Amino acid sequence: MNAEIRPVKTAAEIGLADLFASARDSLPGGRNAEAIRRDAFDRFAVQGLPHSRIEAWKYTDLRRLLRDAKPLVQRPDAPARSVGREAGAVFAGLALRRLVIVDGAFAPELSDLTGLDAGVAVRATAEALGADEMVLPLEMAGTDAVAALNTAFAADGVVITVAPGAVVERPIHLVFVTTGTAPAAMFTRSRLELGSGAALTLVETYEGPDQSDYQVNAALQVDVGNEARLDHLKITGEGAAALHIATFEASIGAGASYRDIGITTGGAVVRNQLFLRLTGEGAVANVYQASLLSGRQHADTTLVVDHAAVGSQSREVFKAVVDDEARAVFQGRITVQPGAQQTDARMMARALLLSDEAVANCKPELEIFADDVQCGHGTTTGALDEQLKFYLMARGIPEKQAEALLIQAFVGEVIDAVAHDELREALTQAMLDWLKERD
Repeated sequence: MNAEIRPVKTAAEIGLADLFASARDSLPGGRNAEAIRRDAFDRFAVQGLPHSRIEAWKYTDLRRLLRDAKPLVQRPDAPARSVGREAGAVFAGLALRRLVIVDGAFAPELSDLTGLDAGVAVRATAEALGADEMVLPLEMAGTDAVAALNTAFAADGVVITVAPGAVVERPIHLVFVTTGTAPAAMFTRSRLELGSGAALTLVETYEGPDQSDYQVNAALQVDVGNEARLDHLKITGEGAAALHIATFEASIGAGASYRDIGITTGGAVVRNQLFLRLTGEGAVANVYQASLLSGRQHADTTLVVDHAAVGSQSREVFKAVVDDEARAVFQGRITVQPGAQQTDARMMARALLLSDEAVANCKPELEIFADDVQCGHGTTTGALDEQLKFYLMARGIPEKQAEALLIQAFVGEVIDAVAHDELREALTQAMLDWLKERD
């Protein structure tokens, strides 16, 4: 006789079940949303939190790292909104259109909604859910448990629609800020629909207090229409004790161009998982990610690029700078579907370890089901080049400054991928600030 093995529920899993039972009737949405939420949480309840025996979570055992379930964050009050007004300082002074989300709630009074470009519409996710629109399902994430949690709990965010042919000159900045010091959990869902032939630069920043071990579960869905162009920049700069999990899905149409740049500097535990599907002939996707880690930070970037059409192209570059006892994880998979002939895909991961205790796990993969393709991947991990360091020091440059110059050159490939001049300069300054803190 074979006994059925039932895994013991963790305190966090039990807490999440209690949280959903008490909150589900107050979450926004009609009958469709309610049914989707219940189904999503049922799937999570069966799976539980992901752990190291699940291949996609091999290096980030959330069952161990997530010790408890924080209470859902309260609606922002006046002091919280005051903090939100000052958020996003990394891009202070730049001509960006700010859309501010404070403690998981869209704050239109703090956002720049006047004089929207022709063809651009902005709404709160809660408003779309209130109209029972289908904004909740996450398709590409499949059975992922944390994506299911986001679907179950997501209460607000931003829905942006750009009409076909509209070229939006002013970048849109989604400012996500957590306020207060009380532990809390936020679940946000945002969506961007970019019409055929449209063009946009979208920026996301996440920040919060160092004194609070808050939790963020965010999701962003993007539909890039045929011949459209989207540049997407995300900076994860959460507080020192925060847990940040983000799910990103993008469908890229025929002849469309998508560029993704991600920088992670903050948070105790960070997991950015990206799912890209090139659905149209000639679609192009370029992904550049960098993590700058110190202390005992743990940052995981997991990327799936699905080539589903003829003649599509992708390039993926991941850089990690890891100091002290921090750990950087990169998992990348390129899949070429049957019939997706003439696919051209390249993936490279490089990690720079600055201490003997630093750890980097890099796992690139290829799955190819077509025969007329050009695909490749590679990974390298190592320390600073001592010969280059000696060369700089021999010319009078102090040791720490020499190391900073080498680190800056190492990460430069990612930052140089930013097409917008002012955004690129601001990112360069943010990297220099991190190097100064290290010194």
